[in-house]
Amino acid sequence: MVQNFTNRLILGDNLAVLQSIPDRSVDLIYLDPPFFSNRTYEVIWGDDGEKRSFEDRFAGGIDHYISWLKIRVRQMHRILKDTGSIFLHCDWHANAEIKVDILNKIFGRNNLRNEIIWYYYNKFQGNINKLAANHDVIFWYSKSKNFIFNKQKEKRDEVVKQIKRVWDKDNSKIVNAKDEYGKIQYIETDEKTLDDVWRISMLQPADKKERIGYPTQKPETLLERIIKMASNEGDVVLDPFVGGGTTIAVADRLKRKWIGIDQSVMAIKVSDLRMQKRQDDLFDKQQPYEVILPTFDLQKLKATDGKEFEIWIVDKFGGVPNEKGGKDGGIDGHTHYGTPIQVKKWKKPVGRDTLDAFLTAIERDDKTLFAKHKKEGQICGFIIGFDFSKDIINAVAQLKNKENIIIELKYIKDIIPYDNPPKVTLTAKELEDLKYKFEANAESETEIDFFSWDMSHNEKEFRADVVMDKKGVQEKKFTEGEHHIAVQAVDKKGLSGTDKMKIDVQRKK
Repeated sequence: MVQNFTNRLILGDNLAVLQSIPDRSVDLIYLDPPFFSNRTYEVIWGDDGEKRSFEDRFAGGIDHYISWLKIRVRQMHRILKDTGSIFLHCDWHANAEIKVDILNKIFGRNNLRNEIIWYYYNKFQGNINKLAANHDVIFWYSKSKNFIFNKQKEKRDEVVKQIKRVWDKDNSKIVNAKDEYGKIQYIETDEKTLDDVWRISMLQPADKKERIGYPTQKPETLLERIIKMASNEGDVVLDPFVGGGTTIAVADRLKRKWIGIDQSVMAIKVSDLRMQKRQDDLFDKQQPYEVILPTFDLQKLKATDGKEFEIWIVDKFGGVPNEKGGKDGGIDGHTHYGTPIQVKKWKKPVGRDTLDAFLTAIERDDKTLFAKHKKEGQICGFIIGFDFSKDIINAVAQLKNKENIIIELKYIKDIIPYDNPPKVTLTAKELEDLKYKFEANAESETEIDFFSWDMSHNEKEFRADVVMDKKGVQEKKFTEGEHHIAVQAVDKKGLSGTDKMKIDVQRKK
């Protein structure tokens, strides 16, 4: 991950992922970690990864929670550039401890830039015996005194009259503007410089374009302010608790590079669907991105271009790929010690004929090294494949015993975990005039987490109209004509399978 680590959605424990990101490589970090409320309603998605994270952070009291968060923030400090900033979003449950025990100690109390109050003013809180809690806190710390800051404006409720301010004749300071008679000049404006109290409404049911069904989803306006204020185009923005994907969606729209991490399969897949949906905007060109899952899709691996696959597997194995085009002489790469590597992406098991050709190739590749490895009983070469036949396994054993030539057979499954994606079947039933019911059934080697639906599929890209459906059942009324429907099932490993159908809707006479 040291190279090309941006524009990636990564499923996994953010601590492990953060540890793999290079020093001083990120410009801006926004994190909205789970609040210290110790309530089960914080398990939003309900999948295994999120449950593990919940149990991890709440295994003890406040001290345990602070320790859990602190080791992650320490990694964030390491990967921030010296001109970078961190914005940590929290509420009253632990804001004091987070500020004193984490941020002040890691970033230094003198690097506190602002304690921003997000006042959402429309949260319903029933009949309680205290004042309603209608704000969150966002702590803004810079890594140094030399940090990125772009002053932002916001709209006023009404137009006001203000003294006009200009630079003096020496351009040394800002002064009141005066006319030729020395009279102070005024301007009317409906804008003001952004301060540390942000009055932004929570997302409402009417915000259908932005809402994705994520209970604690933050409004894009909130993230837009932070990203515009503390980064520039082309900078790298990181969200280690990506949730519903608001940070990366806004960062992408504002032409920043980004990294999103989450331990929840559903969070990553929902964020992925949200990013795919952004591609509908013809005037807002989206950057290419990659979804990184701990388990790879076997069908996609087998469909990958041969040379691309060889380069990728050699790299995953820890070797140096042979990236030259054309014939490679039977050598697809080398270990860092020069030992040859060959990769076979065949559907059938790798056989004895491959071994014979490989022996010729590795001796021709470096005769001196081959002789040295043979004499010392070291590995002379690696053959990597999905499966191996009995004859090559026996032949490798005989080479070792009779000629002291050691060829190591490496299974791809031992280098990268992979699995088959869910197999999905979509059926439709006409309920009434123009109205249909769709049911999706999915078979998976692990349990299905949720379904997503594209009710106006374009036969190319999947664009989710319904992001999270636990049952796999949808009903919809259509206009007359041909309609294309697609459904995607996502399992607990994050692998997805799709089925689609075409229906010809006709009004009954």
